[in-house]
Amino acid sequence: MILVNEPKLDGNEKKYVDECIETGWISSEGPFVQKFENDFAQYIGHTNGIATCNGTASLEVALYAAGIKEGEEVILPSFTIISCVAAILRLKAVPVLVDCDPDTWCMDVTQIESKITDKTKVIMPVHIYGHAVDMDPVMELAEKYNLVVIEDAAEVHGAEYKGRKLGSIGHLSSFSFYPNKLITTGEGGMVLTSDSEMAQRAKSYRNLCFKPEERFLHDELGYNFRMTNVQAAIGLAQLERIDQVVEFKREMGEYYISQLREIPGIKTQIERDWAKQVYWMYCIELDPSLGIDAKYVMEKLRERKIGTRPFFRGMHDQPVFEKMGLFKDEKYPVTDHAYKYGLYLPSGMTITKEQIDIVVKNLKEVLASRN
Repeated sequence: MILVNEPKLDGNEKKYVDECIETGWISSEGPFVQKFENDFAQYIGHTNGIATCNGTASLEVALYAAGIKEGEEVILPSFTIISCVAAILRLKAVPVLVDCDPDTWCMDVTQIESKITDKTKVIMPVHIYGHAVDMDPVMELAEKYNLVVIEDAAEVHGAEYKGRKLGSIGHLSSFSFYPNKLITTGEGGMVLTSDSEMAQRAKSYRNLCFKPEERFLHDELGYNFRMTNVQAAIGLAQLERIDQVVEFKREMGEYYISQLREIPGIKTQIERDWAKQVYWMYCIELDPSLGIDAKYVMEKLRERKIGTRPFFRGMHDQPVFEKMGLFKDEKYPVTDHAYKYGLYLPSGMTITKEQIDIVVKNLKEVLASRN
């Protein structure tokens, strides 16, 4: 089986984890946590890092740090993972959706301004599949309307927008370190910001909102979203080789492009000239003229022992939100099209060119035999 993703743990991961065990520092109090926070923040380009237990938690922490209040609105793409909307709803805010760009599958920034109201507090651009949202228009709108920008940078470790690392452009950013990410801690996440007040709010919220002057006194309700020293030890070892990881991912993406270029009926993510893509996952979208959808191709590839994953199903099309009365009668056709026809191919850190050749060969055969 050629898996969609396999993490690569061939650096100092074991050495650092062994140190955690030998010293007894396995909780969130250990020294690797602060070092990972500082080093990752420096790598991306913010001054403060606040590590969390997972990426979903980091989104909620970032929203809390931004000062989101009940009833305030957050504009984000429908084409994303449910974590984004879940974090918004947990803080009793209101998600407001826009569609995605058909070439990058990132947020269609031309639709944002029409969704801004006097209740809008945050814009949450989600960088998709290793590619950047067009951030200049987002930041211009944020300045014009006095809004906070929270970048969901879960899938873009090391990717860039006009020479700047993604996650360094907004007022806050949220990262995930799930095993399929370029840097993994198993589970884990991090909030980054250069705003000292937001950083303090983030640190408080992820640590049960203990008051600094009296530990067991609480004015607000926070949660235990802390990252352990063991997780941070793994993350630090991963960060040490991030430049090689980005280089590997870009080479992988370019090789996929060269091998898929001549196959009719396949669309790939377009790398804009202002973006440096890191191919978190290598994605394709089928042309409807082929007469098949992504589910068909995924099933046929699974029979051939090749792993795939579907594209995101839009937030407007989730039964749980329909039951809550959200997004009623809203239409996001680009998102719906991407979900129906999109999938991603094996793209992990251990994949070889020989394996990519096998994937492409089988994909060609599946498409050729569709009738």
